[in-house]
Order: sequence, then C-alpha cells, then structure tokens
Amino acid sequence: MRKMQSRLLKRPKYETLLFETVCQGLQKLPKQIQTAVDKQIEFFLSSPSHPSLNIKKMNDPRDIWEGRITKSYRFTYRIEGDTCILRRVGTHDVLKNP
Repeated sequence: MRKMQSRLLKRPKYETLLFETVCQGLQKLPKQIQTAVDKQIEFFLSSPSHPSLNIKKMNDPRDIWEGRITKSYRFTYRIEGDTCILRRVGTHDVLKNP
C-alpha cells in the first residue's frame, strides 16, 4: 500500500492509503473516469455523506464499504481508525470481490 498522491485532495479527513490494485486499476481507466475518481474521492474525504457518493456498507465480514464514482463505476474501502484504505476502483464488477 502507499499513500494517495492526488492533486485534488486538500485537507483530507482521513489519512488515505491505496492498495497497489487501486493504483494499477486507476491507470487502466479512461481519463474521464480518472478525473471522476479524483472528484468523488475529494468529496468522500471532505464530506463522506455527500449525496453523490451513495455510500453503502457491503454485505462483507471485513467491514468493507462502497461509494459511487459514476453510474457505472464504484470504489470500495474500509476505515481503520483515522485511516481510509481504498481497496478497489472500477466497474460494478469490483463489488463482486471488494
């Protein structure tokens, strides 16, 4: 895992860590979706209850949550103390194996 380095993230509420799979997945996404990811993660870190995120707890024993990037793309994460661990970013398929 490594710390998130996004030009859009200012004063995050959580220290944010990314799994390597998130970094690899982001690079494979279209540029338009990468921009949407930056925007939605910024919303998430500054205001986790932002309505566009549609945050939901997943039915998973590991306490994993999902958030909306676009109508077709999602991100998954978990919170450990003051740290947000982003796990996956991609189409709805990421929800099958969060």
